[in-house]
Amino acid sequence: MPELPETETIARDLHAMLSGARITGAAVQKGDVLRSVTPDEFMSRLPGTIIVRAWRRAKLIIVELDSGDSLVVQPRFTGALLVERTPDDISARDRNYIALSMRLHDGRVLHYRDIRRLGTVALLSADALASALAPLGPEPLDLALTAERFSGSLRTSRQAIKKVLMDQRVVAGIGNIYANEACWMAGIDPSRAADSITAGEAATLLDSVRGVLQASIALRGTSFRDYVDARGGRGGFVPFLQAYGRGGAPCGRCATPLVDSSAIDGRTTVFCWRCQR
Repeated sequence: MPELPETETIARDLHAMLSGARITGAAVQKGDVLRSVTPDEFMSRLPGTIIVRAWRRAKLIIVELDSGDSLVVQPRFTGALLVERTPDDISARDRNYIALSMRLHDGRVLHYRDIRRLGTVALLSADALASALAPLGPEPLDLALTAERFSGSLRTSRQAIKKVLMDQRVVAGIGNIYANEACWMAGIDPSRAADSITAGEAATLLDSVRGVLQASIALRGTSFRDYVDARGGRGGFVPFLQAYGRGGAPCGRCATPLVDSSAIDGRTTVFCWRCQR
């Protein structure tokens, strides 16, 4: 599932490519991805609007329109926003899975493609968007999230620290890949209760979260299977993963074989039993 680095990459690309573009038409090929509006409403509210900006909040991509509405995309496992400049930009395979299309004034087309159709696209007013975003926790890359504030939020939970890192109400944008990576980088056992993390460990963990997220953003995210950016390109962070996807491989610190477990919330957790405490 695209996490913060992947959705940040897509949002940055869309902003650079589409800000100022006018939507001249919209089509719905597979309406089951829509939330908050019917296919008819989607096709009638978009034409004539101008894309003001694209940005990210948590794992959401938000395309803000001059009408006051925003397209809010949650890609989940196989969703992608693809900009078509020429017919060659979209593969025949991807065309089979296009769910929504928005034609722009200059002939380009913005598509939402979703192979498994588990992602969603909503069209929200400003007030509805504010309500939807209200439950989300702070952004991990926001310097307003201090080590003290982060440590305080951990002390309120007895759940496994990895699970708490993935709780979007505690901190927004982290999913399974980067929770694994951050725990490995910080040398913290992902199964430890969050309220057992000391203030010093919390500061180290926050630094690790920020470090891995920034490193992945610089390489345009992590692509295992279906994640692609708005140009159809793949992320380059896989070779730099230290934990996720490396069960049985030697730990990069101590060479102990990494453990692959599903004991925490049924999700894949990879860690070093020797040097993560």
